[in-house]
Amino acid sequence: MATRPRRLGGGLKLDSFASSSGRPARQNACRGRRLRYTFYVVRYFFRRRVPELTRILLVESGSRRVTENVIPRMRTQFGDGVPIDLVTCFAGSPAGFARIYNVNDYRARRSSLAYELRANRYAVAGILCSGERILSKWKWGLVLTLPAKVLVINENADYFWLDRGHWANIRLFLKVRAGFADAGIVRAFARMVVLPFTFSYLLLYAAAMHLRRALYRGLR
Repeated sequence: MATRPRRLGGGLKLDSFASSSGRPARQNACRGRRLRYTFYVVRYFFRRRVPELTRILLVESGSRRVTENVIPRMRTQFGDGVPIDLVTCFAGSPAGFARIYNVNDYRARRSSLAYELRANRYAVAGILCSGERILSKWKWGLVLTLPAKVLVINENADYFWLDRGHWANIRLFLKVRAGFADAGIVRAFARMVVLPFTFSYLLLYAAAMHLRRALYRGLR
């Protein structure tokens, strides 16, 4: 039996993918949830309005130093009365957080962490994008899972909203991460020019070594 469609913000209806095609209902429900939360991410990207701050989630996908620097700034802007929860992989319990979720406790049950976090109904999710390989999969997985407005935080504890109103900041951030900012674009271009010659030299060197070995074996 087909389930009733769910109504989202803005009057948009998203079908629950009833299992008329014969697929299991659980698989259809999971697909419906993924589409629903992807819709939330897209919606918040095109809306500049910041939702009412009831609770904030911070994903510590960077060093603890960045977290310690950004918390006072967030408190100054958002107020001391807004509870902030933390998702981390580090040991210890830093001060200033209402709840702390350690991903090491959810290695075998990652989906349960997502369910717990969704139940908290976060208005804002801050993610550390410091260029460090810390919680990379968890970070972007939670961004696509939680129906919250995303706050991108760099290694200097500066942050901006992930929406169309901050497109200039997003573009500059991507250029820096790709190495195309300032003198980085010169270095990147030089690497692109040198790469074919380096690769050709390595191929010629390997071929010469194999030829020399074959000639040595043939003359023995």
